[in-house]
Amino acid sequence: MKMTKLATAAGVMVAALGTAAFAEIKIGHIYPSSGPLGAYGKQSHDGLMLGLEYATGGTMMVNGEKIVVIEKDSQANPEVGRSMLEEAYADDEVDFAVGPVSSGVAMAMLPVAEEYEKILFVDPAVADSITGENSNKYIFHSARNSTQDAIASAKAIGRPGVSIAILAQDYAFGRDGAQAFKDALEGTGAKVVHEEYVPTTTTDFTASGQRMFDALKDKEGKKLIYTIWAGGNPLAKIQAMNPERYNIEFALAGNILAVLPAYKQFPGAEGATYYYYENPKNEINDWLVKEHYKRFDSPPDMFTAGGMSVGIAAVEAIKKAGSTDADAMIKVLEGMSWETPKGTMTFRAEDHQALQSMYHFKVVVDDDYEWARLETVREIKPSEMNVPIGAMKK
Repeated sequence: MKMTKLATAAGVMVAALGTAAFAEIKIGHIYPSSGPLGAYGKQSHDGLMLGLEYATGGTMMVNGEKIVVIEKDSQANPEVGRSMLEEAYADDEVDFAVGPVSSGVAMAMLPVAEEYEKILFVDPAVADSITGENSNKYIFHSARNSTQDAIASAKAIGRPGVSIAILAQDYAFGRDGAQAFKDALEGTGAKVVHEEYVPTTTTDFTASGQRMFDALKDKEGKKLIYTIWAGGNPLAKIQAMNPERYNIEFALAGNILAVLPAYKQFPGAEGATYYYYENPKNEINDWLVKEHYKRFDSPPDMFTAGGMSVGIAAVEAIKKAGSTDADAMIKVLEGMSWETPKGTMTFRAEDHQALQSMYHFKVVVDDDYEWARLETVREIKPSEMNVPIGAMKK
């Protein structure tokens, strides 16, 4: 009888050791794998995997546990995204999640993280409301937000005598971005004279373009159209309407490489961007550019850098917390600074928004490049951007 008990105990111990040896850290990544935002999703996922690889020295192991990433297609649909996150937390038992691309989907996902008491790193969705009153302590917004975009753009183009018309998509991303941009322009001397909000599916910009032209054409000084747009590129269609007859120009925002060939129409135009692969000067970005060329035969894109930043942040937090326990990770993540392809980023303790550099650029047309280069005018550092603290509940 004693022998049986000893054998059973030994068997339990072996089973336990076996489980420990094969313990996994499960990460859910919810992003659109097709459709208008599919390119953004792929960049985000490629970046996440590269970030996890970089932060673990190629082992994909943290604290002796193997990292497993479970992918879910949000279809850029809020209800689907919410359902996929619930499935990841409940059925797949992920330790935490990353995503999504769309701000509308992100807003639907916020309460799910609170319900399951598990962390959600939001990237690359940008709406300010992600860290607003509907947010909670489990949300960490590693992407830049609309206000950071707006402040950077205002610093790049906001000058006395400048009149601006805004063209934005009619949902959280566009409206939050427009409001943040208007707030950021205060004190610069530039004025917003018209705001145009259109559905994300808009393909005919004739009426919108004409309204912007009418608002700008009789103004003195520099006249600019500023767009806040995700997926596609309305600039070429508006340019085809011949705004130059009224001396109307474009203020540009950073975009993915697939859009940048169209920017060759605007040599010398200025704006601000979250990331362009030639802008940051640091070892991590050097590694990212080299590895991305090696594996994909192209430079990393905007959201590749964001995904990589999340991967590095997650690994650093797990190492310091000693586990994937949400409360333990939250204690580490609040106020944590870490190195990324963009340099040092910091999760602000008060609202979990990542503070980070942005880049004032000028469009340069270079025949050796398929796209317009976004040549750095200067780095706009976090200390220069007074980003309001979100109203997230804790």
